Amino acid sequence: MGLFKFNGIGIQSLSVTVPKSIVETINQTQLFNEEQLRKFIETTGVKERRIADTEVCSSDLCYDAAIKLFEKTNIEREKIDALIFISQTPDYKVPGTSIILQDKLNLSKDTLAFDINLTCSGFVNGLFFSYSLLQNENINNVLLLVGETLSKITSKEDKSTGLLLGDAGCATLLAKDEKYGASYFSLNTDGSAYKSVIVPAGGFRNMSSKYTLESKTYSDGSIRNDEQLRMDGMDVFSFAVSEIPKDVKKILNFAKMDISIIDKVVFHQSNKYMMDVIAKKSKVDLSKMIYSIHKYGNTSGVSIPSAIAEQKKSITNHDILLLNAIGAGFSWGTAILKLVDCEILDINEI
Repeated sequence: MGLFKFNGIGIQSLSVTVPKSIVETINQTQLFNEEQLRKFIETTGVKERRIADTEVCSSDLCYDAAIKLFEKTNIEREKIDALIFISQTPDYKVPGTSIILQDKLNLSKDTLAFDINLTCSGFVNGLFFSYSLLQNENINNVLLLVGETLSKITSKEDKSTGLLLGDAGCATLLAKDEKYGASYFSLNTDGSAYKSVIVPAGGFRNMSSKYTLESKTYSDGSIRNDEQLRMDGMDVFSFAVSEIPKDVKKILNFAKMDISIIDKVVFHQSNKYMMDVIAKKSKVDLSKMIYSIHKYGNTSGVSIPSAIAEQKKSITNHDILLLNAIGAGFSWGTAILKLVDCEILDINEI
């Protein structure tokens, strides 16, 4: 059924790093006039985004977030038992970026490290894998790193993604303690829609060539090459508003909870209109919703932790959170967990 329950595992601390470079939506006049840009801002909520410099990778943002955790909390590097890196913009095709980060972060050679290839659902899935590892008696601390620099594979002249996506990285430490109580997860996959969000070329199904790097103009006026992200926004919207409310209901039933028990709701920051539609269909009180899309745009798998860090003053100790994300594939999931004594750092810039 894709439903899972854990006891005595939770988030001990969380850190987010974003690039310093700010891109304001209203100034992006290469494809849109001012009226169109204002309507885009009103609909999506994206007022500005952070875009990484050419030499900054997802791993650099995650590394900085992890370093801040080590510097500003009582985390000891030698006590990290596992490192998970989740991204679709890794440093290299080979080796895995987690392997590089183990060395760069000066973690023990006994540390288990591996990569996961997921976009927007990455954080929810990453929490699940971290919780699963922590059920092992020999694993006590897991460092979850989620980072994306989708700006590197997005055309600025693409009308579906060119104004939407931002870059960010996060580090989350998960540990064992009975104080965390019960946590619940629902994880789902439907690969029949894999073409709805895709980079058509540059992998091994359709390998890179001079032809895949040639820019093409599409019927909506978008310009991109086949090694840049293509998203069918209506496919994503239709699927999300249909399936996510069902998943929210499913996990609440599994946890034997009513939606009124939830203190804060953090959806993947896809776009504000879609989030609000899903919230209303899920009977979520909009006053409980947490947003960061206005400041960072859609940061893929980092959007949930970015929202938590950005709005940390609105979160109180022992709050029960409902998290949900949907990403390319489609891959989607929902989690219910309690934040207990969670140290949420201020968002850092590099």
